[in-house]
Amino acid sequence: MQVSRVRVLGISLLMAGLMLAGCGTRMTRAPVEDRGTAAAAPAPAVVIASPAPSPSDNGAHAGTYTVKPGDTLIKIGLDTGQSWKDIARWNQIENTNLIEVGQVLKVVPPAPAVVAQASPGVVTRPIAAPVVTPVAPGAAASSSAPVTPPPATETTAPAAAAAAAGAAAEDGTSFIWPASGSLIAGFDEARNKGLDIGGKSGDAVVAAADGRVVYAGAGLRGYGNLVILKHSNTFLTAYAHNRALLVKEDQTVRRGQKIAEMGNTDSDRVKLHFEIRRQGKPVDPARYLPAR
Repeated sequence: MQVSRVRVLGISLLMAGLMLAGCGTRMTRAPVEDRGTAAAAPAPAVVIASPAPSPSDNGAHAGTYTVKPGDTLIKIGLDTGQSWKDIARWNQIENTNLIEVGQVLKVVPPAPAVVAQASPGVVTRPIAAPVVTPVAPGAAASSSAPVTPPPATETTAPAAAAAAAGAAAEDGTSFIWPASGSLIAGFDEARNKGLDIGGKSGDAVVAAADGRVVYAGAGLRGYGNLVILKHSNTFLTAYAHNRALLVKEDQTVRRGQKIAEMGNTDSDRVKLHFEIRRQGKPVDPARYLPAR
């Protein structure tokens, strides 16, 4: 009987030990973290703001003009080599009489839209010029060999006009004298921004080169009845103090075409004040006109 109790007690102690061992195993077991299925968080985007362009003085920033006291769009157009209408359009100016001192204006055309690039893998090549096989003098031309025709000869009238013109400017513009009167005042960068040519009231004033009328009127103080022609992206010419204007804005004119009649508006005598402006800056017209 006593032996049985001892045996039962031993079995009970053994079972308790096994239970405690099992509990210890469960408590020391580490939790499992499945890292293979968790998505990595994206790095925060870094945004760098470009500094806003600051207004600049005239000439300090290409393509802009800062309005000064006494400026008008007509004067700004003359000083920058542009049409005043173009400047108004580029700056969305509806009332052309309302511009403010300190206002920064765009005085160059806006950049053209970017053309979409060709798809990858597409290669463009220039078209090769046809090969011309020369034919010996007196020999019959083969039907398979094209013959270059001789260049067309110019008529005597354009040749004579070219000979009468002065040295061509760097962009190919060629000028003639805008009036036949005598020279009464030469160019002086500080006091006279062009040439003064004498004559009688009503004498013809002609276009010094092919161009487009960008201004015709009396809105620029000191110039009287004025015509401004734009000949290229580089050159303008101005014709001041006229008695009558014979052209309108946006009209295309040819070199030698009568555009006005000489007069003395806003002047103390009958004369033509003639200017050549290179990118808006007055230059000596004598450098571009033919010798008399």
